[in-house]
Formats: sequence, C-alpha cells, structure tokens
Amino acid sequence: MNEALPDLVARFRVKQGLFRKETVEAALYELDGYGCVMKTDKLFNPGDTVLLDLVMDMPFDEIRAENLSGLVTERRKHCSNFFYSIDFVESDPNGTSSASEKLRRIREVLSKKQSLKSRRSSGSVSGFRQMA
Repeated sequence: MNEALPDLVARFRVKQGLFRKETVEAALYELDGYGCVMKTDKLFNPGDTVLLDLVMDMPFDEIRAENLSGLVTERRKHCSNFFYSIDFVESDPNGTSSASEKLRRIREVLSKKQSLKSRRSSGSVSGFRQMA
C-alpha cells in the first residue's frame, strides 16, 4: 500500500449529530472483486457495515459503482488515519447486477491506467540512460 489508486475515491455517509449526515471521501489503496482497502480518519470497528460509492474520475465523465455494501474486516492505524480492509457483501452471487458491472468496469480501467503508468515510468528511466 505505497500510494493511492489513481483517480478513484470511495464516498460514504457518516452520522454527524442527531439529524445531520456528512459525506466523506476516502482514498482507495487496493481494489479487487472481493473488496478494497481505504484510508480515512473516520472510526469504524471490524464487523461494521459501510455503504460505499466508488467513483472513478475520467476526463469526460465519471464511472460510479453506487451502494456497495461492505463489511469492515480489519483496521490498521497509520498516524491520525486508519486503513480499513473492506469485503464487499455481494447480494447478487452471479455478479450480474448493475453495481457489479460498474465495479468490473472500474477495475478494468484502473488496471489499464496502472499498466500505462508503469510503462511510462520504466520507459522514462531507460530514456534518461540513453541520453547519458
């Protein structure tokens, strides 16, 4: 978990007082078909359920996987924040729901972005070596 995933955040709502709720954005550090790892300063306990909207910011639009139910399975403290391992609670075992399709699309785009980024960073190093 060295750096946050590019252009991807998790949004969720937490209770602020008796009648108010606050929308919070948290960085994601891992994402797969079964769950994610997010970093936030909000406090959850293992066993808590959280309702997430995953939002990937694209140049012309956003890809959104909304209302993903997640179970907090692990909490690790890091400075004033916490890393939470969250397992998605799949209501559709076949993965054919709209949210499952959007989540699959986010993972595909993320994979492509990460492979392009790794090629760019390794290509620039070899380019500098050739110049020297």
